[in-house]
Order: sequence, then C-alpha cells, then structure tokens
Amino acid sequence: MRIPRPGRRFGWLLVAIAAGLLVAWAVGSAVGRREHATLTAATTGDARLRQALLASEVARFRLLPLALADDRDVIAALTGSFAARRTLDRKLEALRRDTGAAVIYFVGREGLAIAASNWREPRSFVGNDYRFRRYYRDALRTGAGEQFALGTVSHRPGLYLSRRSAAGGVVVVKLEFDAIERQWRAAGGTTYVTDRRGVVLVSSRPDWRFAATRPIAPAAAAAERADLFVTALLPAPVPPPQTIAVTTEPNATGWRVTLIQSMRPIAGVVRTAQVAALLGTLILAAIGWTLRERGRRRTERTLALESAVAARTADLSREIEERAAAEARADDLREGLRQANRLAALGQITASVAHETAQPVAAIRNYAASGELLLDRGDVEAVRGNLHAIGRLTERIGSVTSELRGFARKRTGAIGPVPLSEVVEGARLILKERLARVALSLPVIPPDLLVIAGRVRLEQVLVNLLQNATEALADSPAPRIDLTLTVEADTVRLHVADNGPGIAPEVADRIFTPFVTSRPSGLGLGLVISQDIMTDLDGALRLIPSASGATFEIALRRAA
Repeated sequence: MRIPRPGRRFGWLLVAIAAGLLVAWAVGSAVGRREHATLTAATTGDARLRQALLASEVARFRLLPLALADDRDVIAALTGSFAARRTLDRKLEALRRDTGAAVIYFVGREGLAIAASNWREPRSFVGNDYRFRRYYRDALRTGAGEQFALGTVSHRPGLYLSRRSAAGGVVVVKLEFDAIERQWRAAGGTTYVTDRRGVVLVSSRPDWRFAATRPIAPAAAAAERADLFVTALLPAPVPPPQTIAVTTEPNATGWRVTLIQSMRPIAGVVRTAQVAALLGTLILAAIGWTLRERGRRRTERTLALESAVAARTADLSREIEERAAAEARADDLREGLRQANRLAALGQITASVAHETAQPVAAIRNYAASGELLLDRGDVEAVRGNLHAIGRLTERIGSVTSELRGFARKRTGAIGPVPLSEVVEGARLILKERLARVALSLPVIPPDLLVIAGRVRLEQVLVNLLQNATEALADSPAPRIDLTLTVEADTVRLHVADNGPGIAPEVADRIFTPFVTSRPSGLGLGLVISQDIMTDLDGALRLIPSASGATFEIALRRAA
C-alpha cells in the first residue's frame, strides 16, 4: 500500500480551499444580487401600499369640508345668534368623534373662528384669528385650500383641508397622522413622507419630522418655514447602515413616501450561501480524497456531510420563518388599506348625490325664475309649460337618488328598450340655460330608434358630458357642441364633441379615475360615475382622440 506524502496532502488541501473560496464568492455574489432584487421589489410594493393607505385616509377626510360647506347649521351660525353657533359647536364635536378628525372648525367672514369641535376645551379655537393661514386665504380665493403646518394653538402638526361655505366663511378640517405613523412603526422599517421641496412631514420616526432631505435655497427654505410655521428645518436624517431606501412617485400634491428597510437579512442569506458553497466544495474535495483513501476517510466524510446538512436545514428553517413573518405584515397592511377604502366609500357616495342632483336643481331654479317673469307678462301657457318641466325635473331627482341608493346596496335598476330621442330631449331640458349659450348641432333621431338602457341613468350620462362640454367652452369665442349619431346592426354610437381647449395628455390617461379633473372647481366624479353606469348598461363610454376639443363616445346595444 502506498502512503501519501505529507507535502502532497497539504498541496491538495490548499487547492481545495482555494476552489471552495472561489465558488463561495461566485455563489455569494449571485445570491446577493438575487436577494437584493427580491428585497427591492418587496420594499417597493410595501412603499406603494403605505402610500395608498395614506392617500385613502386623506381622501376620506377631503370630502368632509365639502359636505359641510352647504350645511344649514353652518349658514345659520354665520348669520344667526349665539344659540345657532352653539348648535354648530355641538354638531362639529359629534362629527369629530365619528370621523376621527383632529379638529373641525368654522371661520367667519372676518377671519375669526366662530365654532369649533373643541369649544369645551381650554385651548378652544373659537375666537382665534386665522387670516394669516394660507389654507384660509386659498379657500376664500379659489373655493378650497390645503396646507400642512404646525398648529399655533395645539402645537401639533397636521394637514388642514378647507372649503368656502355657501354664505361665506370657511370650513376647516385638521387631519393628524399619529395612527398611520404607529401602523408604519408596527409594520417594520422606517417610513416618512416628504413634500415638493423634500421636507419630511409625516414619519414613523417623529425626530425626523421637518427635516430637509435635500439642499434647499435660502429663499425657498424661508418660504417653507413660513408655510409650515416652524422656526427652523432640521438637517437631513442619516439612515442606519446596511439599509435600502425606496421612494414612490409623487402624488397630485407632490407628496412622496420613502421606505427604508434593513439589508442585514440579505447579508445573512449571502453568508449562509457562501458557507454552504464552501462546505459543498470542500465536501466534494473530501469525497475525491476519500475515493483514494476509502477506508480511513469514510467516517470523516459522513460526519462532514451530516454537519453541512444540519446547518443548511437550520438556515432554511430560519429563512422560511422570516418570509412567513414578512407575508403576515404585508397581509396586515393590505387589510388596513381595504378598511380605509370601505370607510371612504360613504363619502364618495355622498359626493355623488351632490354632483348628480346639481344640474336638475339648477334647471329648476332657472325655470322658476323665468316663470315669475312670464307670470308678470300674463303668459299663462308658458308658465304652465315651465311648471310641467319643473315636475319632470323633480321626478328625475327622485330617480337619480333612487339609483344611487341602489348603488350603495350593490343593486342596479332594470334596463330595457328606451327611445334615444327622449333621452336627448330630457338632457336638453335639464341643461336648457347652459345650452342656450352655445351653438348646438343635433342629429335626426328616428322616434322608433330604441336602445337597451335605463332612461334616467343614460340621461344622467349625457347630461354629465354636455355639462362638461359647456364648462370647457366658457372662454371660447364661438362655442359649439356637435352630437352625431351612428347606427349599426347591433350597436348605436352617440358622439359628443366640442371645439374647446381639449383635455391635457397627462389628464387624459387618468380621466376615468376618481377625483381626477382638469377644472379647479370640479370633483372628478362625473366621468367615473358615467363610465360605471355605461358598464352596468352593458355599453361603453370612451374618450376619442381628436384634432381639437374633446370627443366622447357613448356605445349602446340596439334594441331588436
């Protein structure tokens, strides 16, 4: 039997170690790249979920000042007695309790708060002057305002949402983000929200709030401090070592969500893979050596294999547990988002009722006003015609509210053959005053042309499109709206086109998304509701590209 020389055995060992290190480095690099990509994708999805949760929370409160702007108690408090203001105090107090808002208050025409949900507290807002606040000035000037700032009374940061009321004054709702920050801390990682200039507004780490994440020019920094009502901006926060940061795209107000996650789990996985690769290489070398020294090396090979398998099994078990925990956290975040969306649905339906009854109410007001003039002239027949039109419009309001109640209960109305000419005539009746200011071109619609629809809902879609067109033509020197009709064997297509400025490309891609609008006073709900109605009618509503103005197509099934 030939005995191996010690020098040769030592050289074989060096070669095996060198090969093992090379394989470990290659495997570690590949595993590191894969785990980094996986963590980046997971962090990106998590950041988007957190941004969606934040946007849903803000959207839920954004409708509250809109609903209060026309409230009769708000109007009474502005023009009434101390008792009327105390009644509004109690109403705002109950609303704050039910909605979870930080505070709700109403500022009068002179800029003084005349009612507030915290009227019982020592630091009540009642009597405070808010003319210096930007959200108050913006609401008076444009009808709505929004500002994130530090409270001058509470000294707590929050988002102020304001709306000008019908009789003057401004309704203000303050939203604080303590609950969302707690959820972010519980979900893991570090999350913060920055504004357009990169200043931290909301954060799972309160000590980072009002820190500038990037350099800001002195003049811009001074304007930022004045808008936030802080004396100084903190220096840029320093993330912990071995972390990865993902920032989402900005929303409509310029807010971005940044999520920072630790990369230590990746380092652990890489080290495990490197150790496993090194052990595997050494084991292969040991096997090769064992083939030359069968008897003496057999026991050592078995022990090495068992040790490697046990270590790898433990590593895999830990990795499975960590992934299960991460999936559980993601499920919690998704459930929170679904809950927030359910809470926001009630506000969206309330805004829909206000939006879809606005046109009939305006038409009733116009018919009543013209009826008075006709009555003074003694034109009884014309007055009778106006009263008949008012009756039809009140029936339509009842039909619209009935449809929306059905929508809230996940129930739709019956559909069947409807004369298209009657739908067009009903829309002209509602928008008679608006359409009188534009040149309207109508197609010849046969009385026997029937489509499959619900008359009120289809009329609602056409009214929305015509009203949008008249508003777009407000500044046009020669406003014109053209309705054209295409009748096919199974389909009827009605096009509504105007010669206005058209729709911007960045808005056109999201025109059927809730709260997306190109008008400062618009809610962004009309086209969303209209598209939902057309889907329910087994039809379609589309924006058609055009060289000038805007063109929408209503596609309906033709009744046999």
